[in-house]
Amino acid sequence: MSNKQHPGLHPLAHSAYAWLAPQGSWGWSNAGLIVDGEESLLVDTLYDLELTGQMLRKMRETEPLCESIDTLVNTHANGDHCHGNELVTGAEIIASTASALEMNDLPPEAMAALMDAARGMGGVGEYFLHCFGQFRFDDIRHTPPTRTFDGELDLHVGDKPVHLIEVGPAHTRGDVLVHSPNDRIVFTGDILFIQGTPVMWEGPVANWIKACLLIEDMDVDLIVPGHGPITDKHGVAHVRQYLQYVHDQARTRYDAGMSAFDAAKDIELSEYSAWSDPERIAVNVDSLYREFSGEQSTTDTIELFTRMAELAGFGVADSGSNDSDPPHADDADN
Repeated sequence: MSNKQHPGLHPLAHSAYAWLAPQGSWGWSNAGLIVDGEESLLVDTLYDLELTGQMLRKMRETEPLCESIDTLVNTHANGDHCHGNELVTGAEIIASTASALEMNDLPPEAMAALMDAARGMGGVGEYFLHCFGQFRFDDIRHTPPTRTFDGELDLHVGDKPVHLIEVGPAHTRGDVLVHSPNDRIVFTGDILFIQGTPVMWEGPVANWIKACLLIEDMDVDLIVPGHGPITDKHGVAHVRQYLQYVHDQARTRYDAGMSAFDAAKDIELSEYSAWSDPERIAVNVDSLYREFSGEQSTTDTIELFTRMAELAGFGVADSGSNDSDPPHADDADN
């Protein structure tokens, strides 16, 4: 599978398409389209209205049936996979129940407020702007799912069966795979980051590894990740191996009494260091430590971003120097 795929719309098979972002880092997400007969299904929208509008225009130029999309599936709650929902007018919007609830944690207006505050937040604010400063959140209307499900849901797009499979909590609380068996394609949302470091906001890691194994067992030829280039089962295995490696390395350090952040700084990423955003190890180890200890409460997301900012080389010494507290972010998007 080529690592040099160009951004934009990629025909895959039998009127199925992938929309690839120009990069796979924070906020730059992929989407998908399945068409048959007189019906169409969109897999995810993008992080802001400009990006989503550009994608929809290209899809409509290529597939006239996309002028009125029947069904939209949001694979999970992060805004880079659902903030553009309002532009898919008239569609039934489907997500897992857990994802629909999680979408309320950081609606677009909260993300806009956070970005407005970022310039006064020191190093962690610089890191927020580095990650998310190229997106616009201030004109987005939160548009939640109109239908939810738990476990699995079978749909049809024309004569094509489409299977929705809930595999979360893993990356987030309610991650969903979208499998089109006739097209021999699966759209994975952020269960897969290809050439980029996965970020485990939720866990447990065993669910994520199980989801990778499920994809590896599917009778598919093409796998469209949430971030990064289209891949095959070798790419899935590589993500699974990263998760297992970080789990094992974190467990050793947890048992030795290291703090989560010290452990994150101490783990040698080896072959995975070339993946984008390696600083996400700080979030992954924190989630694993929570799993090891049985702790129910999660670390504040501003604190997690502060740790990532430090690992990424952004100064954080003055990040707490504001007179006023920054808006709370329950979960940043990717």
